[in-house]
Amino acid sequence: MKKPVPSTHAYPSSTESTHVPGHTRADSPGSPLDAPIGKPRGKTKAPRIESLARRRIRLAKIIHQLRLEYPEAGCALEHGDPFQLLVATILSAQCTDDRVNQVTPALFKKYPDVAAFANANPAELEQEIHSTGFFRNKARNIIACSRLLLEEFESTVPQEMDRLVTLPGVGRKTANVVRGACFSLPAITVDTHCGRISRKLGLTANLDPDKVESDLAELMPKEDWWFFSSAIIWHGRRVCAARRPACFRCTLAPVCPSAEVQP
Repeated sequence: MKKPVPSTHAYPSSTESTHVPGHTRADSPGSPLDAPIGKPRGKTKAPRIESLARRRIRLAKIIHQLRLEYPEAGCALEHGDPFQLLVATILSAQCTDDRVNQVTPALFKKYPDVAAFANANPAELEQEIHSTGFFRNKARNIIACSRLLLEEFESTVPQEMDRLVTLPGVGRKTANVVRGACFSLPAITVDTHCGRISRKLGLTANLDPDKVESDLAELMPKEDWWFFSSAIIWHGRRVCAARRPACFRCTLAPVCPSAEVQP
């Protein structure tokens, strides 16, 4: 059987802006990923050390399977424009997408644009988003974010990462959601599901979302970034639950070193 040939796609280098400063590269000596994966099947067999090249090949197989399983994977937050998605993503912190989608139709009807949110009464806005949790902090961030967009960005949500993260309540995760879903730009959204499953798949050993993003960016072409992070989130909700992952029906089990039951 012929050995698989690594993809010819260009992968981002460590000098690109997606690399987190101070973060150890996934292929450098002493990296957390420079560790055995899988379980030894016999007493005489040592665990295998997976090289960066092999990890990239395995991730390509994972992405291929995800495309078969979730061809329509994308952002689950309902929105009509980049600003609405920005607000919805701020609301989604520590809250389910389903709950946010229940709140936003009436919210966007009452506050139809950036100016409306910028001039919103804080107490009224808090009441509108109360069910999403952390409503005081979210209301404060949404109003401040809207005012900055109104004053500095002509009411237009910027596409650039370094400009997006200057907005109140917007970190890399929120910025990546907007960049990927609204502007079709390379973006890796590392939420709880993406980080957890990426660790189970042996693609990263990091807990910090920014470092997980950096590790994943090194392993796949930019054109796969948005789809992978979206599809793996769907997979986490439908199959690979945190408490009881359904390994017995997981199509990624053959390439997952953490799979408990191989099909």
